[in-house]
Amino acid sequence: MIKSVSIVGCGWFGLPLAKALVKAGFDVRGSKRTEEQALLLQQEGISGFCVDLDDSETLSAGLPQLDSDCLVVNVPPGFRRDPDAYLRRLIRLKQRVVDCQYQRIIFISSTGVYPSQNQIATEADAEIHSIASQYLLEAEQVFSDMAPTCVLRFAGLVGPKRHPGRFLSGKQNISGGRTPVNLVHLTDCVQAVLKVISAKKVQPVYNLCALEHPSRASFYQAASTHLNVAMPVFNNEDVAGKTVDGRLITQDLGFEYQFNAPINMLDYC
Repeated sequence: MIKSVSIVGCGWFGLPLAKALVKAGFDVRGSKRTEEQALLLQQEGISGFCVDLDDSETLSAGLPQLDSDCLVVNVPPGFRRDPDAYLRRLIRLKQRVVDCQYQRIIFISSTGVYPSQNQIATEADAEIHSIASQYLLEAEQVFSDMAPTCVLRFAGLVGPKRHPGRFLSGKQNISGGRTPVNLVHLTDCVQAVLKVISAKKVQPVYNLCALEHPSRASFYQAASTHLNVAMPVFNNEDVAGKTVDGRLITQDLGFEYQFNAPINMLDYC
């Protein structure tokens, strides 16, 4: 039975997750990149510790806090700055925790592993179609030979301080207005991790994506109106898209999305 959870990366997603785990009665350890930030986590009932994945010394020092029943790896790829750094950091982390006896590892990934081919994308449809997708798929494999690892592939994330009305606001002549939107709310991502932690048996991969998929034009124009910002303008040019299927976790674990419709997310961003 999982009683303690270590989260690598207590940022925009990791911190709300840690708070929810504390509320649920887990012993929660959470990492930040500086000692000052780690100390602030104590105020939330989280055992904060410093880990910089570019610094082997902090990794070694943080090992006692990383040795728990469950490890959640929530490391942003940061491809724009240094794509290779993402894999280096994950491999460095694995080298430090390889001897830990985890009951479960949860790796946070992205639906960016699916190409846009006007298809319904299920968990089995990941393939290398870009440099970014190659890094993402290689990253998913880093911890695959350790404890039972569950990969959660998040669709486009929205929530507090990430209102989708800002994503395309004021842009002109945008193609692909008829392609489907694939979004998921922070709240659903947090609850999905809790569900995976408590489940006796899980699949290797689950998508997290709202079950309704409005068109980009209709949704982002509505989102801009909701936020009262400049509306994006779409042209009539079609581009290939995809519809991410987020149903497996509902069928397999009985998970229920709080936000099935992206339009309903707007009041909670």
